[in-house]
Amino acid sequence: MRNIPIPVDVTKLQISCAKAARPRLVNKETGEIKRDKDGNTMHEVTLLVEDEFGRMELVKVTITPEPQISAGDEVIPVGLVGYVWEQGDRWGISYRAQSFVPAGTQGTGTDR
Repeated sequence: MRNIPIPVDVTKLQISCAKAARPRLVNKETGEIKRDKDGNTMHEVTLLVEDEFGRMELVKVTITPEPQISAGDEVIPVGLVGYVWEQGDRWGISYRAQSFVPAGTQGTGTDR
């Protein structure tokens, strides 16, 4: 399966940080930390995403470098994309962002 990035439109979503960034692990048993192709540590942030109908979902987003956000911060992911993955009979969508900006920041092009 080709790994094609699917852009995510966040303009009608309210997004807040549910759990601050932590290094993403390759292997929980060994504690090996996942790194990107340039050798930088990849971090995982858990976000609470709410749509315009009040439906909510927790989403884990990978980002490099570590973002300076805390639990409870309302944020806008910049360059958020999803990737469909498949392993055996399991599949899912993983998410990656370029950065996060505080919600309400002017000039992001994502006015609500």
